[in-house]
Amino acid sequence: MEKIQHNYVNVRGLKLHFAEIGTGPVVVFLHGFPEIWYSWRHQMIAVAEAGFRAIAPDYRGYGLSELPKEPEKTTFKDLVDDLLDMLDSLGIHRVKNP
Repeated sequence: MEKIQHNYVNVRGLKLHFAEIGTGPVVVFLHGFPEIWYSWRHQMIAVAEAGFRAIAPDYRGYGLSELPKEPEKTTFKDLVDDLLDMLDSLGIHRVKNP
């Protein structure tokens, strides 16, 4: 797991964490609740070894991502918008559908 890199991106006023490994077409792993990126660590390594770039973000308020000022007002639309903005900021316009 030492190959997995950790980065941050500023999205919609929050500093969001994501883990990534590999190169090639992008596969995004989305964690459940109340989990974090770490739930996907083994799958990320396998996907990277198969020639893909695996990315697993921590949702707002989870793991190493910043907590919004009013977390109780967070909606699923916020999570989707965060993900789309994160991918845009990384220059990723298409992800692989396994």
